Amino acid sequence: MSDWLEHSVQVEVETPVEHVWSLWSDLEQMPRWMKWIDSVQILEDDPELSRWTLASGGLEFRWLSRILKVTPNQIIQWESVDGLPNRGAIRFYDRGDRSIVKLTVAYAIPGILGQLMDNLFLGRVVESTIQADLERFRNYALAHRS
Repeated sequence: MSDWLEHSVQVEVETPVEHVWSLWSDLEQMPRWMKWIDSVQILEDDPELSRWTLASGGLEFRWLSRILKVTPNQIIQWESVDGLPNRGAIRFYDRGDRSIVKLTVAYAIPGILGQLMDNLFLGRVVESTIQADLERFRNYALAHRS
C-alpha cells in the first residue's frame, strides 16, 4: 500500500514564455537545473516515453514516464508507467515579458517508508528541493536568453 504526496511550487522568470517553454520542453536538459535528476533519456522508438534516473544521498530510483498532454507554451503533463510511481505537470503562464512556471509533482511513498519516516518531514524536504530547482531553472533561463 502506498500514500501519495503532492507538491506545487512556482517561480517567476523575467523572460517570455516561449523562451522558458523551449528550455523546459527539452527534457534531456533537466539535470542542468534539477538537483536530484541524474539523467533523462527520450526513447527513440517512442518520443512520448522517457527514462529517468533520480540519484540522491547514495539512493537511486529509475522510472519510465509517458507524456500525457502537451500544449505548447502552456503545459506538459506526465505519469510514470514503470518504476518509481509519480505524476505531475509543468505549467507556463504568459505575462508578456515574463513568465510564471508552476511545477506540480505527486509521488507514491511505499508503506514501509511511510512507517519509517514522517511524511510531513519528507514532504518539506521535497518541496524545498523542487522550489530550489525552479530557482536554478530561472537562473538558467536568464543566462541562456538569446
